[in-house]
Amino acid sequence: MQHRRLRFGQGFRVLFECRGVQAAQMVIAPGGREGDADNRHGGAEQWLYVVSGTGVAIVDGKRRALAAGSLLLVERGEAHEIRNSGRTPLKTLNFYSPPAYTATGNERPPGRPPRGS
Repeated sequence: MQHRRLRFGQGFRVLFECRGVQAAQMVIAPGGREGDADNRHGGAEQWLYVVSGTGVAIVDGKRRALAAGSLLLVERGEAHEIRNSGRTPLKTLNFYSPPAYTATGNERPPGRPPRGS
């Protein structure tokens, strides 16, 4: 068992991973964004759940409004950007399959499975 209380401080933080799935939390400040037209996870799907705040997801050029309770699937290889369009932090919980980041938040190269999975 692994357990962590989510605090949603600032930025992106890997929480933990198990059996080829990774959990991370992300906080984007008002007016901020993560990613751009070149941001792609070549080796992983990303499930993004909005805990609080409002924003816009731009995935392969298509826009989707985000609000608390939104669930977004960014499929492997899709270009994506997440923007905070509100006045409060946009807080998200993200799952990557397979894991896309190292414990320090650096992106893993596609096709390289994590050790111990």
